[in-house]
Amino acid sequence: MTTAFRPPVSFELYPPRSDAAASALAGTIDRLAEVSPDFISVTYGASGSSRTSSLDVLRYILHHTNVDPMGHLTCVGSSHRQASSLIREFLDAGVLSFLALRGDAPAGLAEGEEFLGDLKSAGELVQLIHRVQAERVPYRETPVPGVPAARQLNTQRTKVRIAVAAFPNGHPRSRSTSQDIDTLLAKQAAGANLAITQLFFHADHYLSFVQQARQAGVEFPILPGIMPVTSPTRLRRILELTGEALPSGLAIELEVEPTEQGQREIGIDYAANLAAELIAGGAHGLHLYAFNEHDTVLQVLERSGLATTAPTRKTTREPAPAREPAREPAPARTPEPRNRT
Repeated sequence: MTTAFRPPVSFELYPPRSDAAASALAGTIDRLAEVSPDFISVTYGASGSSRTSSLDVLRYILHHTNVDPMGHLTCVGSSHRQASSLIREFLDAGVLSFLALRGDAPAGLAEGEEFLGDLKSAGELVQLIHRVQAERVPYRETPVPGVPAARQLNTQRTKVRIAVAAFPNGHPRSRSTSQDIDTLLAKQAAGANLAITQLFFHADHYLSFVQQARQAGVEFPILPGIMPVTSPTRLRRILELTGEALPSGLAIELEVEPTEQGQREIGIDYAANLAAELIAGGAHGLHLYAFNEHDTVLQVLERSGLATTAPTRKTTREPAPAREPAREPAPARTPEPRNRT
């Protein structure tokens, strides 16, 4: 019997960039699926730089597991026609969950140079996803049971899940928490039905933000995003990318520990304690950044008391996810931060 997490847990992966990484990622997906996550999300590079491999990973999740695959989409560099075509491609592949992001400027872009394209905000992208799905699955007439030749309008469509970003410690371009919450309300009005937070290191930052969001009228679940920090180098990179304040206690522990294994244990314990505190404080669930390997995040769940395994692999096997031919990522790669509206 399959037992789902209560509360739900989800993971984030990024597309593989070599044969070896692709082979390893298939095994990682299978192991993550065994703990019955609510969904597994797959990042999508700026300007479609990982379009094919992202879709291949999503298809692998769809066809090899019982887990819902969530595709990332951004507003970067796309016309309405291009964005609509891409959304339709994801939907036609069977992907019905999305993380809609405004997106960050590509590296090397000159100051003030435009990079977004026709869509200027995550809210506009949310609306476009709903519109494409509505056009793709139009209303249909169906027979009326027991009434010969009678027809009725079928108004039910398959609904899509659309997540957006939230920022417990503020978006870099925001002037206040109130502005961040107003932006979240606008995303809700556009049709978003889930939020995943930017990284943070203290439970009260998340819990306070959620309380303020609820009081302002945000109704959908807000998942806390947790990234196990297993080395001083990774911590420095995370802070550089996200602008988060230095968690001094964690930073000191990582710096004084001389061994990589010891640093890894410190990072896992910190993330596990944070996860347990968040759940105790009423968090709807947990979203874990997996760095394309399963062992660390599964240990976080085990140490936080949330690990329940169940067989979720489908019996039909297909080739491992396709990949781009170059640019093997560094072992300690940090997923792209969600510093965007």
